[in-house]
Amino acid sequence: MTQTILANATLPDGRRADIHIRDGRVAAIAEAGAAPPDGAQRIDLAGALLVPGMIDGHIHLDKTFVGLPFQPHRAGDTVAERIAREKELRRELRYPVEERAIRLIRQVVAHGTTALRSHVDVDAEVGLTGLHALLRVREAARDLVDIQIVAFPQSGIIADPGVADLLDQAVRDGADLIGGLDPAGIDDDVGGHLDAIFAIAQRHGVGLDIHLHDPGPLGCFELRQIAARALAAGLEGRVAVSHAFALGAVDDAELGRTVQALARADVAIMTNGPGPVPMPPVRRLVAAGVRVFAGSDNIRDAWSPYGEGDMLARAMLIGYRQGFLADADLALAFDLANSRGAEVLGHADHGMRVGAFADLVAIPAGSIPEAVAAHPPRAMVMKRGRVVARDGALTVGG
Repeated sequence: MTQTILANATLPDGRRADIHIRDGRVAAIAEAGAAPPDGAQRIDLAGALLVPGMIDGHIHLDKTFVGLPFQPHRAGDTVAERIAREKELRRELRYPVEERAIRLIRQVVAHGTTALRSHVDVDAEVGLTGLHALLRVREAARDLVDIQIVAFPQSGIIADPGVADLLDQAVRDGADLIGGLDPAGIDDDVGGHLDAIFAIAQRHGVGLDIHLHDPGPLGCFELRQIAARALAAGLEGRVAVSHAFALGAVDDAELGRTVQALARADVAIMTNGPGPVPMPPVRRLVAAGVRVFAGSDNIRDAWSPYGEGDMLARAMLIGYRQGFLADADLALAFDLANSRGAEVLGHADHGMRVGAFADLVAIPAGSIPEAVAAHPPRAMVMKRGRVVARDGALTVGG
């Protein structure tokens, strides 16, 4: 049995402790300075804050240009126009998905991400090539990060004939969830779009994660339709909606009935603290029992020249946009990128407790609120009991 002691760690509750790790799991949490087991490797954290690995609940590994020459942004006024610009650039660049995705994975792991959910484009032009590339990436990087894959109909379903069949095959080939995109704004057919993706999810017994940019009352209507279908399909707790900008741009009555519907159906909401657009009111949703989690979304790609894949910095950005100032609010922002994300992604063995996987991150900070506010480089990242990064840089291959 392999044994490691992470000595003199500051736990999230403020205690100093030694963490005993055996065979990739937390075996004991002991008082700092307790005698270590014979033969155990000792790593002195010198009081650094030790937290469970960060969770990126929404990323696009297949889209990133990380590692390539900087690409000037090509603007589009609508989601449809931006999809068209992205396709143009994709045809011109022709750099393999696997190479770009691996570069980004190495970057996010160095920032402390130990599990993520990646959407991958499925459309009539690319077919399932991106999916198959990410399936190979998932296997190649399995010692660094856990990856869930969402088959994402970036160009719609009704508007892109044949995509429903591709999504069905994507699950057969290894995708974990079915995605969706703006049933009204892209497909102009709310019922038809939702019928298609929920049918595939039910047929294969998988969950859904649906991009929703449609605004205002229209977007809230779609959210309630998604919640109703989740209940009807017995998919409570297995459906998420990403972005849901509409929740930040409606009156209190419209928001209230939509939040109630989401809570009743246990439909989760992902936010990345987006730029100059509305975002869901995090505290209001959490107080109503809606599960909220965080993701990076686009990182250095055709949609955005920004992003680095640091979920601690993302927690800060969400807190900044939501006006989070008190320690409790900063802790909530952290949880969106940590325990709440792990819950939505179904990682039951995530956490700082005996028996959990030793997916751990050491941060040179005295508390979680300080870590969110300052988001310093990670001192150490551990995956299943093995150190994979130190001082913001990966130390292993993958």
